[in-house]
Amino acid sequence: MLSKKRIIHIASWHQIQNEDQFGKDLALVASRIPQELVRIGLLGDGPDYLWKHMTVSFPKGRQILDYYHCAQHIYKVAKAQYGEKSFKALEWVESTISRLFFAEVGNVIRGLRRMEPKNDDAQEEIRKLIGYLNNNREKIHYQGDRKGGYPIGSGGIESAHKFIAHTRMKRSGAWWVKETGDGMLRIRCAIYNGTYDKVFESYKSANLSQF
Repeated sequence: MLSKKRIIHIASWHQIQNEDQFGKDLALVASRIPQELVRIGLLGDGPDYLWKHMTVSFPKGRQILDYYHCAQHIYKVAKAQYGEKSFKALEWVESTISRLFFAEVGNVIRGLRRMEPKNDDAQEEIRKLIGYLNNNREKIHYQGDRKGGYPIGSGGIESAHKFIAHTRMKRSGAWWVKETGDGMLRIRCAIYNGTYDKVFESYKSANLSQF
């Protein structure tokens, strides 16, 4: 949840999942949120299936393409076309990002199509960026997002992911296997969400009933 100055954590859910599992879990989370009472922002930069399931579970949510991930795609074109950290590259990046901030996606795409690629790498990066912006143009409205109080970057989400998942699963000396990895993540989510005691009692009740 977003307050005036900071993100307030309500719940986190981290699992190693395929598309079908993700869709089911997201629908469960959505069923617990009074969507008619809150404004919902759907922030991401993932594959199309993520947006598909977010739209199904949160039909009135405002879709926002992550601003900083979008900028990374722009930097790739600048590096290939003008050279890494060159003044021309930085100038072009700043101009392009500014136009996208004001939702001038069409102008940016037309400019990309007019570019004369420096080499094959530049041509490929330009082609990919045009496709990326075309596919996500309805999610690029950062000025409006800021005015509406929506976040435009997923830094808070990524921080939670590092704290909950990476701290246990990727730290030095840590190990786990696929069969038990999700269980470990569920425990860490329960601790972070403040529901560990409830989850543990539910687990005990379910397992003791088998004897």
